[in-house]
Amino acid sequence: MPFESRPMRSLIYVDCVREEYRHRLLHWLYAMHVPDSISKFGPYVTKYAFYNALPVPPEGERFGTRRMQLTEHYWLLNEMTPEMHVNAFTERMPVEVLRWQGMIPDDGTDLSKAANMDGDTHRASGGGEMPPFVFAHVPINWEEDFKGARRTLDDGPNYRWSFVVRWPDAAAGEQWFHDVLVPYFQARPEVNRFLSSRIMQDVVGCKFHRLVELWFDGPEEWYAAAVEGTKALKKPAWAQQACFPFLKPNFNIVGMFVPDMAASDNLTQYRGYITMR
Repeated sequence: MPFESRPMRSLIYVDCVREEYRHRLLHWLYAMHVPDSISKFGPYVTKYAFYNALPVPPEGERFGTRRMQLTEHYWLLNEMTPEMHVNAFTERMPVEVLRWQGMIPDDGTDLSKAANMDGDTHRASGGGEMPPFVFAHVPINWEEDFKGARRTLDDGPNYRWSFVVRWPDAAAGEQWFHDVLVPYFQARPEVNRFLSSRIMQDVVGCKFHRLVELWFDGPEEWYAAAVEGTKALKKPAWAQQACFPFLKPNFNIVGMFVPDMAASDNLTQYRGYITMR
């Protein structure tokens, strides 16, 4: 079979481990990675967008919050089949990019002469003692709508908390999610929208189980619901930390706070690396 027609959406949670690296990541992303990516998958991707990470709110670190951007694709084909692995050009991915994103130790090792990586190598980085590279594929539609189905753009801008979870015990975690967490957030007045989907683990071998989005008016409302309000939640048997979210940050929960609007909808807005004069 030459290709697999499989409409789906993917999200990548990109971190920036030091402010020293943010401008370098931006340069690589916009000067190299966007044109390389469009050249490769332009014929079979319908949306390719970057959402800038909003500042990490108080106590956000223990929720595995990443600090650079959320990268979103909408795919028509499954790019990960063997037939799709022959490329005319190799993507430009210096090994330093892994350091900037926290996928390898930030230990000062000189990487300037290291070989360029291809995309598959980059996406397989992390894990073990280092946080995993999170490339999560989900159905093109949301699967579960728990709250706020009638919300429109006229209701105001949204402070979106997008995150993925990996349960230490998949069955127990899913039961706890539906029996405890869903009713809790449905009842919180600060929550304006609540959506979720199961992650398609067979596409790139992503180990996470579920994607969740909760929308608030702002970080103060998020804090009231996700930090203050959850203090009364009973710790489940599989808990990895004492307080909600009960999961190991950056390994079992990874997320980001983003606005509604993309910083760059690359397929329609990208015009090259145009600098300030």
